[in-house]
Amino acid sequence: MKRALYILLILALTGCSTTKYLPEGEVLYTGQKKMVVKNPPTTPVGETALEEATAALATAPNNAFLGSSTTRIPFPMGLWFYTGFQQYKDKRGFGRWVFDHFAEKPVLISNVNPRIRQKAASNALREYGYFNNKVGYRVIPDPKDSLKAKIQYTVDFRNPYFIDTLFYKGFSERTQRLIEQSRKRSLVHSGDQFNVVTMNEERDRITLMMRNAGCYFFKSEYMVYQADTTQVRGGHVQLRMTPAPGMPSVAEKPFHLGNKKFYLLGRHGERPNDSIQHKDLTIYFHNKLRVRPNMLYRWQNYQGFRRKRQVTDSTGISRRMAMRSYYSFNRQNRIMERLNEVGIFSQLETYYTPRDTAYAIDTLDVRTIARLDKPYDAEFDFNVKLKSNNQVGPGASLMVTKKNVWGGGESWNLKLDGSYEWQYGRNRSSSMNSWEVGLSSAITFPHVVFPRMTEREYDFPATTTFKLYARMLNRARYYRLLAFGGNVTYDFQPTRVSRHSLTPFKLTFNVLQRETPEFLELKTKYPALFISLRDQFIPAMEYTYTFDNSKQRGVRHPSWWQTTVTQAGNFTSLIYLAFGKGLNDQDKSLMGVPYAQFLKVNSEYRYQRVFSKNHKLAMRVAAGIIWSYGNTLMAPFTEQFYIGGANSVRSLAVREAGPGGFIPEKDNRFAYINHTGDIRLEANLEYRFRIIADLHGAIFLDAGNVWLLRRDEDRLNGEFNLRKLGKQIALGTGVGLRYDLDFLVFRIDLGIGIHDPYNTGKKGYYNIPRFKDGLALHFAIGYPF
Repeated sequence: MKRALYILLILALTGCSTTKYLPEGEVLYTGQKKMVVKNPPTTPVGETALEEATAALATAPNNAFLGSSTTRIPFPMGLWFYTGFQQYKDKRGFGRWVFDHFAEKPVLISNVNPRIRQKAASNALREYGYFNNKVGYRVIPDPKDSLKAKIQYTVDFRNPYFIDTLFYKGFSERTQRLIEQSRKRSLVHSGDQFNVVTMNEERDRITLMMRNAGCYFFKSEYMVYQADTTQVRGGHVQLRMTPAPGMPSVAEKPFHLGNKKFYLLGRHGERPNDSIQHKDLTIYFHNKLRVRPNMLYRWQNYQGFRRKRQVTDSTGISRRMAMRSYYSFNRQNRIMERLNEVGIFSQLETYYTPRDTAYAIDTLDVRTIARLDKPYDAEFDFNVKLKSNNQVGPGASLMVTKKNVWGGGESWNLKLDGSYEWQYGRNRSSSMNSWEVGLSSAITFPHVVFPRMTEREYDFPATTTFKLYARMLNRARYYRLLAFGGNVTYDFQPTRVSRHSLTPFKLTFNVLQRETPEFLELKTKYPALFISLRDQFIPAMEYTYTFDNSKQRGVRHPSWWQTTVTQAGNFTSLIYLAFGKGLNDQDKSLMGVPYAQFLKVNSEYRYQRVFSKNHKLAMRVAAGIIWSYGNTLMAPFTEQFYIGGANSVRSLAVREAGPGGFIPEKDNRFAYINHTGDIRLEANLEYRFRIIADLHGAIFLDAGNVWLLRRDEDRLNGEFNLRKLGKQIALGTGVGLRYDLDFLVFRIDLGIGIHDPYNTGKKGYYNIPRFKDGLALHFAIGYPF
């Protein structure tokens, strides 16, 4: 207590001065005034140049707000501690401890060094074609304290330069031919704004092309640009790419692959003491080979770039045609990716060594060194969920994985997870608590198990997963549901942007184990809802296609699209058809239990329009439909659509509205169960911008609803009607904050209702009875889409 009072007394005595211990002749830097921009850029390249110049000039002062160079926290605690405990910095004791842990060294004008930053910003602008730019600055003293000052920068962009033409000259005949053949893929074009970033990317593109054509020693620095502004019209530049002075001749020489060796170290790093030959791959191992040789050969897939090559004897007479593999940088990376994807190695290194140091022989010998990872892996996760339906509670999962089960890279895992939730808010009740627990087991093969089309490995990730699972869900004062089943899934990723997932077999069995009085009351009131929750088999097949180009190089406006098609019960119904039962006959059963029969299509598209690094417009459109037919006209409850929540229409809680214009029962705590539908339409628009440092903001607009395909007397106005579509779309807006740490995003969204899709008793499009009734606050991890 005395120490705390001691600290407060010293801070009170020295708090009025943060410049007391400044070195002689120095001035405290208190931030950057708003930058003055003259002749602002009007092109996307110019906007990037402005961001680069701004970053070069920005310097955070003491007590900066989230790292901002312009905004400060009003209480400079670090400087106060620096001033108040300056006398203790060279002593021992509590005062020294406080100084070391809380004092903040003053940021001085000399530390900022605006002259150097001015030159750095000017150089950054030149790299984007602003050769005549002018960057200046002035130091603005604080009128109340001459030992404090701000800095204001002035950036005059003036007119940018554009590319007139680009020529490639001075390379070997083969290199020149390859470059000319790839001209259509060039990243630099006539009329583009001069941009060093794009020019370097063009060098990298040519380098990659040459290395994929066998030129193992080719490097980007072996090419240089020459610029000329005197031979072309004003404001333009002529570019010429030539070999760099001193480029070695071996850089343009193509190489082929020779001997291939794989060294598999022991689990503790023991060196190999035995070997085996599999085709043209020599495998060295310690004591026992724990990976099947054919799998090691398939994963490396060296035959991918075989080329015919004429072989001659000493007389120069052609004797035979041989198949040899050119070195390829893409192939090298793909092999390493493939070996890493298997997930059984803790160490992987590959070396390509010339057959002779004089490079007279055009052959590279390949040597891969690998070490098996630990056979078992365990993962434990714990989290606390906060849901929009006033439920909160902890969840945990434990997964144990056995790697390389049968020596082919297979992985087997066993997962146990569970969660417990209780209701909070004014209507909380201990009897409303819910829980769920699940157990699953899956084995994944790093290849297609069946059907086996060829011995050759796919040149892209392909896996087969067999899974069994069981899950118990207890919805307090309502029901207890046991769901168990299994599936077989094939995953393929033939390109960097496309992924296919095929589940030819998926069987789930839902068993309703407990019926409470409240449930029986709902059962009487909503018989259709009970049908969706009854005991039933769900034999299904599913296919999902995903397109995602966000990680592709050069994509400025990324997009993502996923579509899933699911059908259930058709194969089973065909078997019944063979025994004389019609496809549309109802009440057919599987082992004495009804089974679901439906077709479901769900699609979602996302797009980001990036204006600059800190300003973007994110859009999402989602649509889905589920058609139940034949054996049952009601889709399983778990397959139906709903809206609302942190990732949907954010002015609504989860399942707060729908289907269609159905009026919810506000006084019924179980009403949310009834707000599902067969059709889903949803759209979201969100403008995202940076506020300061890692703190970002958002303004959003959400719209959507779900509908029924068939009329339901218990949910009037719930069926889809095109004429009522406009009135039955829930619309909401809102604002949000995001704290983006790159690896983790914390998000708070405040949804504001504009229009509810049902009759609220209030006339007009804005039909929210009271403003507060349309408010919904959501806390979530990650972006909504």
